Amino acid sequence: EQRSRFFEHLAKEFSPDPKKVLAAALAYANAPSNSEHLIRLTQTAEPPRQELFRRLNRAPGGTAGIVRLRRALIERLPRHPGLAGVEHDLLHLLGSWFNPGFLQMRKVDWNSPAQLLEQIIRHEAVHAIDGWDDLRRRLQPDRRCFAFFHPQLPDEPLIFVEVALLDSMADAIAPLIDKKSPVRAPEAAQVAVFYSISNCQPGLRGVSLGNFLIKRVAEQLKRELPQLKTFCTLSPIPGLVAWLQQARDPAQVGSALAGLPQAATERAVHALATLREATGDDLGALAHAGTLAALPHAAQQALHRLAALYLVHRSTRPGGDPVARFHLDNGARL
Repeated sequence: EQRSRFFEHLAKEFSPDPKKVLAAALAYANAPSNSEHLIRLTQTAEPPRQELFRRLNRAPGGTAGIVRLRRALIERLPRHPGLAGVEHDLLHLLGSWFNPGFLQMRKVDWNSPAQLLEQIIRHEAVHAIDGWDDLRRRLQPDRRCFAFFHPQLPDEPLIFVEVALLDSMADAIAPLIDKKSPVRAPEAAQVAVFYSISNCQPGLRGVSLGNFLIKRVAEQLKRELPQLKTFCTLSPIPGLVAWLQQARDPAQVGSALAGLPQAATERAVHALATLREATGDDLGALAHAGTLAALPHAAQQALHRLAALYLVHRSTRPGGDPVARFHLDNGARL
Protein backbone atom coordinates (compact mmCIF):
# COMPACT_ATOMS: atom_id res chain seq x y z
CA GLU A 1 0.00 0.00 0.00
CA GLN A 2 1.28 3.42 -0.95
CA ARG A 3 0.58 5.01 2.43
CA SER A 4 2.41 2.22 4.27
CA ARG A 5 5.47 2.74 2.08
CA PHE A 6 5.27 6.47 2.83
CA PHE A 7 5.28 5.81 6.59
CA GLU A 8 8.23 3.42 6.27
CA HIS A 9 10.12 5.98 4.21
CA LEU A 10 9.52 8.60 6.89
CA ALA A 11 10.83 6.24 9.58
CA LYS A 12 13.97 5.24 7.70
CA GLU A 13 14.98 8.28 5.68
CA PHE A 14 13.68 11.17 7.79
CA SER A 15 15.16 10.26 11.16
CA PRO A 16 18.06 12.08 12.85
CA ASP A 17 21.63 11.08 11.97
CA PRO A 18 22.84 9.03 15.00
CA LYS A 19 26.47 10.07 14.54
CA LYS A 20 25.65 13.75 14.41
CA VAL A 21 23.38 13.45 17.44
CA LEU A 22 26.11 11.69 19.40
CA ALA A 23 28.69 14.32 18.48
CA ALA A 24 26.34 17.14 19.48
CA ALA A 25 25.50 15.38 22.74
CA LEU A 26 29.18 14.92 23.62
CA ALA A 27 29.89 18.57 22.86
CA TYR A 28 27.08 19.65 25.17
CA ALA A 29 28.13 17.20 27.90
CA ASN A 30 31.68 18.54 27.82
CA ALA A 31 30.58 22.19 27.95
CA PRO A 32 26.98 22.41 29.25
CA SER A 33 27.34 26.11 30.02
CA ASN A 34 27.74 26.85 26.31
CA SER A 35 24.19 27.47 25.11
CA GLU A 36 25.24 27.04 21.49
CA HIS A 37 25.96 23.36 22.18
CA LEU A 38 22.47 22.84 23.60
CA ILE A 39 20.87 24.62 20.65
CA ARG A 40 22.92 22.51 18.25
CA LEU A 41 21.94 19.32 20.06
CA THR A 42 18.21 20.07 19.96
CA GLN A 43 18.39 21.01 16.28
CA THR A 44 20.35 17.87 15.42
CA ALA A 45 18.12 15.52 17.44
CA GLU A 46 14.90 16.78 15.84
CA PRO A 47 13.81 14.36 13.09
CA PRO A 48 13.71 16.07 9.65
CA ARG A 49 10.20 14.68 9.16
CA GLN A 50 8.93 17.21 11.70
CA GLU A 51 9.83 20.03 9.33
CA LEU A 52 8.13 18.11 6.52
CA PHE A 53 4.95 17.91 8.61
CA ARG A 54 5.16 21.64 9.38
CA ARG A 55 5.34 22.46 5.68
CA LEU A 56 2.44 20.14 4.91
CA ASN A 57 0.45 21.88 7.64
CA ARG A 58 0.87 25.22 5.88
CA ALA A 59 -0.81 23.98 2.71
CA PRO A 60 -4.58 24.47 2.23
CA GLY A 61 -6.34 21.65 4.07
CA GLY A 62 -3.00 20.56 5.50
CA THR A 63 -4.09 20.45 9.14
CA ALA A 64 -7.05 18.17 8.43
CA GLY A 65 -4.82 16.02 6.23
CA ILE A 66 -2.25 15.54 8.99
CA VAL A 67 -4.98 14.58 11.48
CA ARG A 68 -6.18 11.93 9.01
CA LEU A 69 -2.59 10.85 8.44
CA ARG A 70 -2.05 10.19 12.15
CA ARG A 71 -5.32 8.27 12.34
CA ALA A 72 -4.09 5.96 9.59
CA LEU A 73 -0.73 5.64 11.32
CA ILE A 74 -2.31 4.74 14.68
CA GLU A 75 -4.25 1.94 12.98
CA ARG A 76 -1.00 0.50 11.64
CA LEU A 77 1.08 0.75 14.83
CA PRO A 78 0.11 -2.64 16.34
CA ARG A 79 1.39 -4.37 13.20
CA HIS A 80 4.32 -2.01 12.58
CA PRO A 81 5.85 -0.94 15.92
CA GLY A 82 8.83 0.52 14.06
CA LEU A 83 6.62 3.45 13.10
CA ALA A 84 6.28 4.59 16.74
CA GLY A 85 8.83 7.36 16.22
CA VAL A 86 6.82 8.85 13.35
CA GLU A 87 3.64 8.67 15.42
CA HIS A 88 5.38 10.37 18.36
CA ASP A 89 6.49 13.24 16.11
CA LEU A 90 2.93 13.74 14.87
CA LEU A 91 1.57 13.67 18.43
CA HIS A 92 4.18 16.22 19.51
CA LEU A 93 3.27 18.62 16.68
CA LEU A 94 -0.48 18.18 16.97
CA GLY A 95 -0.24 18.81 20.71
CA SER A 96 1.16 22.26 19.87
CA TRP A 97 -1.13 23.02 16.95
CA PHE A 98 -4.22 22.01 18.93
CA ASN A 99 -3.25 23.82 22.11
CA PRO A 100 -6.53 24.75 23.88
CA GLY A 101 -5.48 28.40 23.70
CA PHE A 102 -5.99 28.22 19.93
CA LEU A 103 -9.36 26.45 20.09
CA GLN A 104 -12.83 27.94 19.97
CA MET A 105 -15.54 26.68 22.31
CA ARG A 106 -19.05 26.85 20.88
CA LYS A 107 -22.44 25.98 22.28
CA VAL A 108 -24.32 23.40 20.21
CA ASP A 109 -28.09 23.83 20.21
CA TRP A 110 -31.09 22.88 18.10
CA ASN A 111 -30.44 25.89 15.81
CA SER A 112 -26.90 24.73 14.97
CA PRO A 113 -26.26 23.62 11.36
CA ALA A 114 -27.71 20.21 10.48
CA GLN A 115 -24.27 18.98 9.45
CA LEU A 116 -22.94 19.69 12.94
CA LEU A 117 -25.94 18.04 14.62
CA GLU A 118 -25.42 14.94 12.48
CA GLN A 119 -21.81 14.77 13.65
CA ILE A 120 -22.92 14.98 17.28
CA ILE A 121 -25.23 12.00 16.73
CA ARG A 122 -22.52 10.04 14.92
CA HIS A 123 -19.69 10.69 17.35
CA GLU A 124 -21.56 10.30 20.68
CA ALA A 125 -19.45 7.55 22.26
CA VAL A 126 -20.86 7.19 25.79
CA HIS A 127 -24.65 7.18 25.50
CA ALA A 128 -25.81 6.59 21.91
CA ILE A 129 -28.24 9.16 20.54
CA ASP A 130 -31.37 7.47 19.23
CA GLY A 131 -32.24 9.77 16.36
CA TRP A 132 -33.38 13.37 16.11
CA ASP A 133 -35.97 13.27 18.90
CA ASP A 134 -33.34 12.05 21.33
CA LEU A 135 -30.89 14.75 20.22
CA ARG A 136 -33.57 17.44 20.51
CA ARG A 137 -34.20 16.46 24.15
CA ARG A 138 -30.47 16.68 24.89
CA LEU A 139 -30.44 20.23 23.54
CA GLN A 140 -33.43 21.54 25.50
CA PRO A 141 -32.97 24.52 27.90
CA ASP A 142 -32.13 22.25 30.88
CA ARG A 143 -29.37 20.56 28.91
CA ARG A 144 -26.15 21.92 27.44
CA CYS A 145 -23.73 20.75 24.78
CA PHE A 146 -20.41 22.46 24.10
CA ALA A 147 -17.68 21.58 21.60
CA PHE A 148 -14.13 22.61 20.76
CA PHE A 149 -13.32 23.70 17.19
CA HIS A 150 -10.01 24.52 15.49
CA PRO A 151 -9.74 27.50 13.09
CA GLN A 152 -8.45 25.18 10.36
CA LEU A 153 -11.36 22.74 10.86
CA PRO A 154 -14.20 25.20 11.52
CA ASP A 155 -17.02 22.78 10.66
CA GLU A 156 -15.68 19.71 12.45
CA PRO A 157 -16.03 19.36 16.23
CA LEU A 158 -12.93 18.00 17.91
CA ILE A 159 -14.58 16.96 21.17
CA PHE A 160 -17.90 17.74 22.84
CA VAL A 161 -19.38 17.45 26.31
CA GLU A 162 -23.01 17.09 27.39
CA VAL A 163 -24.36 18.55 30.63
CA ALA A 164 -27.66 18.14 32.49
CA LEU A 165 -28.91 20.96 34.74
CA LEU A 166 -30.72 19.46 37.74
CA ASP A 167 -32.14 20.32 41.14
CA SER A 168 -29.91 17.76 42.89
CA MET A 169 -27.15 15.27 42.13
CA ALA A 170 -28.32 12.37 39.98
CA ASP A 171 -27.85 8.76 41.03
CA ALA A 172 -28.64 7.15 37.66
CA ILE A 173 -28.06 7.96 34.01
CA ALA A 174 -31.36 6.67 32.61
CA PRO A 175 -33.51 9.68 33.67
CA LEU A 176 -30.96 12.08 32.19
CA ILE A 177 -31.08 10.55 28.72
CA ASP A 178 -34.80 9.73 28.70
CA LYS A 179 -36.10 11.65 25.69
CA LYS A 180 -39.57 11.79 27.25
CA SER A 181 -38.41 13.36 30.51
CA PRO A 182 -39.97 16.73 31.40
CA VAL A 183 -38.01 19.89 30.65
CA ARG A 184 -37.18 21.98 33.72
CA ALA A 185 -36.33 25.64 34.02
CA PRO A 186 -32.52 26.01 33.99
CA GLU A 187 -32.76 29.04 36.32
CA ALA A 188 -33.88 26.70 39.11
CA ALA A 189 -31.00 24.25 38.68
CA GLN A 190 -28.50 23.82 41.49
CA VAL A 191 -26.35 21.06 39.95
CA ALA A 192 -24.56 20.68 36.62
CA VAL A 193 -23.97 17.00 35.76
CA PHE A 194 -21.37 16.25 33.10
CA TYR A 195 -22.70 12.96 31.80
CA SER A 196 -20.95 12.43 28.45
CA ILE A 197 -17.77 13.50 26.66
CA SER A 198 -16.86 12.25 23.19
CA ASN A 199 -13.83 12.68 20.95
CA CYS A 200 -14.64 13.21 17.30
CA GLN A 201 -11.16 12.97 15.79
CA PRO A 202 -9.29 9.64 16.22
CA GLY A 203 -6.22 11.33 14.77
CA LEU A 204 -6.03 13.53 17.89
CA ARG A 205 -5.93 10.64 20.34
CA GLY A 206 -3.55 11.49 23.15
CA VAL A 207 -3.87 15.25 22.63
CA SER A 208 -5.21 16.70 25.87
CA LEU A 209 -8.54 18.38 25.11
CA GLY A 210 -11.19 16.96 27.45
CA ASN A 211 -9.95 18.41 30.71
CA PHE A 212 -9.68 21.91 29.23
CA LEU A 213 -13.14 21.67 27.68
CA ILE A 214 -14.73 20.60 30.97
CA LYS A 215 -13.13 23.50 32.83
CA ARG A 216 -14.11 26.02 30.16
CA VAL A 217 -17.70 24.75 30.21
CA ALA A 218 -17.83 24.98 34.01
CA GLU A 219 -16.66 28.59 33.83
CA GLN A 220 -19.25 29.37 31.15
CA LEU A 221 -22.06 27.81 33.17
CA LYS A 222 -21.04 29.74 36.29
CA ARG A 223 -21.32 32.99 34.36
CA GLU A 224 -24.62 32.02 32.72
CA LEU A 225 -26.25 30.44 35.79
CA PRO A 226 -24.57 31.82 38.93
CA GLN A 227 -26.95 29.88 41.20
CA LEU A 228 -25.24 26.58 40.28
CA LYS A 229 -23.54 25.21 43.41
CA THR A 230 -22.32 21.76 42.39
CA PHE A 231 -20.51 20.43 39.33
CA CYS A 232 -20.26 16.67 39.14
CA THR A 233 -19.85 13.77 36.73
CA LEU A 234 -22.03 10.74 36.20
CA SER A 235 -19.70 8.28 34.53
CA PRO A 236 -19.26 4.54 34.11
CA ILE A 237 -16.50 2.63 35.91
CA PRO A 238 -15.40 0.23 33.15
CA GLY A 239 -12.65 -1.44 35.18
CA LEU A 240 -14.71 -2.27 38.27
CA VAL A 241 -16.18 -5.63 37.23
CA ALA A 242 -12.80 -6.89 36.01
CA TRP A 243 -11.27 -5.92 39.36
CA LEU A 244 -14.04 -7.73 41.25
CA GLN A 245 -13.48 -10.85 39.17
CA GLN A 246 -9.75 -10.61 39.82
CA ALA A 247 -10.37 -10.28 43.57
CA ARG A 248 -12.62 -13.36 43.46
CA ASP A 249 -9.86 -15.50 41.91
CA PRO A 250 -7.72 -17.08 44.68
CA ALA A 251 -4.67 -16.84 42.44
CA GLN A 252 -5.12 -13.11 41.87
CA VAL A 253 -6.74 -11.83 45.04
CA GLY A 254 -3.37 -10.80 46.47
CA SER A 255 -2.54 -8.50 43.57
CA ALA A 256 -6.12 -7.21 43.34
CA LEU A 257 -6.15 -6.09 46.97
CA ALA A 258 -2.49 -5.15 47.21
CA GLY A 259 -1.92 -1.78 48.85
CA LEU A 260 -5.24 -1.66 50.70
CA PRO A 261 -5.01 -1.05 54.45
CA GLN A 262 -5.76 -4.10 56.58
CA ALA A 263 -9.18 -2.81 57.64
CA ALA A 264 -10.08 -1.99 54.03
CA THR A 265 -8.98 -5.45 52.91
CA GLU A 266 -11.22 -7.07 55.48
CA ARG A 267 -14.18 -4.93 54.38
CA ALA A 268 -13.50 -5.78 50.75
CA VAL A 269 -13.39 -9.54 51.41
CA HIS A 270 -16.65 -9.41 53.38
CA ALA A 271 -18.40 -7.23 50.78
CA LEU A 272 -17.21 -9.44 47.94
CA ALA A 273 -18.62 -12.53 49.66
CA THR A 274 -21.99 -10.79 50.02
CA LEU A 275 -21.97 -9.78 46.36
CA ARG A 276 -21.00 -13.25 45.15
CA GLU A 277 -23.84 -14.80 47.08
CA ALA A 278 -26.36 -12.30 45.70
CA THR A 279 -25.27 -12.83 42.08
CA GLY A 280 -24.82 -16.58 42.23
CA ASP A 281 -21.09 -15.96 41.79
CA ASP A 282 -21.74 -14.39 38.38
CA LEU A 283 -20.06 -11.02 38.93
CA GLY A 284 -20.07 -10.32 35.20
CA ALA A 285 -23.85 -9.92 35.43
CA LEU A 286 -23.28 -6.67 37.35
CA ALA A 287 -22.66 -5.02 34.00
CA HIS A 288 -26.40 -5.30 33.28
CA ALA A 289 -28.88 -2.77 34.65
CA GLY A 290 -31.44 -5.48 35.41
CA THR A 291 -29.06 -7.31 37.70
CA LEU A 292 -28.19 -4.13 39.57
CA ALA A 293 -31.83 -3.23 40.06
CA ALA A 294 -32.61 -6.70 41.46
CA LEU A 295 -29.81 -6.72 44.05
CA PRO A 296 -31.00 -6.89 47.66
CA HIS A 297 -30.13 -3.93 49.88
CA ALA A 298 -27.18 -5.66 51.55
CA ALA A 299 -25.65 -6.52 48.15
CA GLN A 300 -26.14 -2.96 46.93
CA GLN A 301 -24.33 -1.67 50.00
CA ALA A 302 -21.55 -4.19 49.38
CA LEU A 303 -21.23 -3.05 45.78
CA HIS A 304 -21.05 0.60 46.85
CA ARG A 305 -18.36 -0.23 49.38
CA LEU A 306 -16.29 -2.13 46.80
CA ALA A 307 -16.70 0.65 44.25
CA ALA A 308 -15.50 3.20 46.80
CA LEU A 309 -12.46 1.07 47.67
CA TYR A 310 -11.70 0.63 43.97
CA LEU A 311 -11.91 4.34 43.22
CA VAL A 312 -9.93 5.46 46.26
CA HIS A 313 -7.21 2.82 46.36
CA ARG A 314 -6.90 1.45 42.81
CA SER A 315 -7.91 4.13 40.32
CA THR A 316 -5.28 6.58 41.51
CA ARG A 317 -2.50 4.18 40.51
CA PRO A 318 -0.92 3.60 37.10
CA GLY A 319 -3.17 1.21 35.22
CA GLY A 320 -6.20 2.23 37.29
CA ASP A 321 -9.65 2.86 35.90
CA PRO A 322 -9.18 5.25 32.92
CA VAL A 323 -12.48 7.09 33.35
CA ALA A 324 -11.91 7.66 37.05
CA ARG A 325 -8.33 8.82 36.45
CA PHE A 326 -9.57 11.25 33.79
CA HIS A 327 -11.99 12.91 36.19
CA LEU A 328 -9.66 12.82 39.19
CA ASP A 329 -6.91 14.43 37.11
CA ASN A 330 -9.40 17.17 36.24
CA GLY A 331 -9.97 17.99 39.90
CA ALA A 332 -12.92 15.73 40.74
CA ARG A 333 -13.24 14.71 44.39
CA LEU A 334 -14.62 11.55 45.96
